[in-house]
Amino acid sequence: MAKIGKRTRAAREAVAGKENVTVEEAVALLKANASAKFDETVEIALNLGVDPRHADQMVRGVVGLPNGTGKTVRVAVFARGPKAEEAEAAGADIVGAEDLMETIQGGTIEFDRCIATPDMMPIVGRLGKILGPRNLMPNPKVGTVTMDVAQAVKDAKGGQVQFKAEKAGVVHAGVGKISFDEGKLAENIRAFVGAVAKAKPTGAKGTYMEKLSISSSMGPGVTVDIANANVE
Repeated sequence: MAKIGKRTRAAREAVAGKENVTVEEAVALLKANASAKFDETVEIALNLGVDPRHADQMVRGVVGLPNGTGKTVRVAVFARGPKAEEAEAAGADIVGAEDLMETIQGGTIEFDRCIATPDMMPIVGRLGKILGPRNLMPNPKVGTVTMDVAQAVKDAKGGQVQFKAEKAGVVHAGVGKISFDEGKLAENIRAFVGAVAKAKPTGAKGTYMEKLSISSSMGPGVTVDIANANVE
């Protein structure tokens, strides 16, 4: 069994017994106990009362965090001609068509978000087994299959976060950095929770949001009062 370090033990003790606190209290606890030598990501986990294996219980969507993620997002765009030029002008890191497909098939994936124009989907579709498991497959439901590639690139780089329920019905996402002001982190958390609330599927039964917790990359989790976080 791995030995727990002094800082890790101290952080766990600091949050022990503090459950279902307000968003502001949770953020303050995380910031007070962050001890890593890098700017940790603040991560959110929402346990939902859904079974994503059923189509009418799948939860997925996108939200623009008001204060960004603090992360540099690398964007790849499948497009040709004028649309490829628009993507490049908007700041896309990689733009291509068959050449980009071959690069990905070869095992090189140097991007965090993938966007495509509708006419590129026959090409992108061949990459389903590679991009799908990485949650990188373009999808019109979250605005990554679009003719407005310039806006999609700007949104991706400006703090937009995609979310999708995993097999156990849990939604994970990064909602900022530990260096963010407490108020900005709280605002981002509430924006994310509100977006997941709005994405409630028709097949959801009983309690939709069961548990909410936040943590920093290297710190313990803190459970948050869902009613306090969901002000929509």
